[in-house]
Amino acid sequence: MADNQSCSSAGDFSGRPGAAFVAGGTGAIGAAIVRTLAGRGSDVVFTYRARRAAADSLCAEVKEYGRQVLALRLDLADESATAAAVAEAVSAFDGIHTLVYAAGPHVPMVHLSRVTPSQYRAQLDADAGAFFNLVHPALSPLRESRGNIVAVTTVATRRFPVRDGLSSGTKGAVEAVARALAAEEGRYGVRVNCVGPGMLTDGIAARLISSGELDEAAQEITRRNIPLRRFGDATDIAEAVAFLASDRADFITGQALGVDGGYSV
Repeated sequence: MADNQSCSSAGDFSGRPGAAFVAGGTGAIGAAIVRTLAGRGSDVVFTYRARRAAADSLCAEVKEYGRQVLALRLDLADESATAAAVAEAVSAFDGIHTLVYAAGPHVPMVHLSRVTPSQYRAQLDADAGAFFNLVHPALSPLRESRGNIVAVTTVATRRFPVRDGLSSGTKGAVEAVARALAAEEGRYGVRVNCVGPGMLTDGIAARLISSGELDEAAQEITRRNIPLRRFGDATDIAEAVAFLASDRADFITGQALGVDGGYSV
């Protein structure tokens, strides 16, 4: 069954004009998304902030799939630079069919009582503000392609883990804007959805584990709260993103798909 599913999805994007645009392409989740979209037949534009070597390596991987790729160094907090990056992608590939927001700053686990208002505002700017900086200039080309947007958020917007308020608060803002865009842009054929990762072995969770912010005792408690009793990985998220971006999900919009092993049940 798995082999049949793989075959049926292999060419999901091969007939799409333009490219997929992935913000945050060198992060663990972003890189998995780039690889998956390329493997399903899409040319890809991805952004990165500083990790040039990782960007070069990812470009080489995409080319192995026989797809074209463009890596753009970008700070999504810069409104003008972000608009210029979207325009460059549209020009280079004659359009974009998918926009994936897989970026966002590292989020420490801390009680909200210890977060200052200025720290919270900075987090909002770096995440929810960056998302809007990216989406706004992409709406016109996505209308032309009748494309879609997928934002990678967090399952913490549905079931709150203590000390995760910085993440759930800002990602909740992203999800609210995504739902608003789904309602407003559907008339143009544009779909907008979110994927909410649960506990993963990659990305921010991996950094929290390696830093000791999530010690073994905390990890065991987390596992007991997950019906599947294990953590996911970046590929799990990439598969969900690829599904929502594909024509197989052409009647799905305004949704937040939890990929969390059942944590949010």
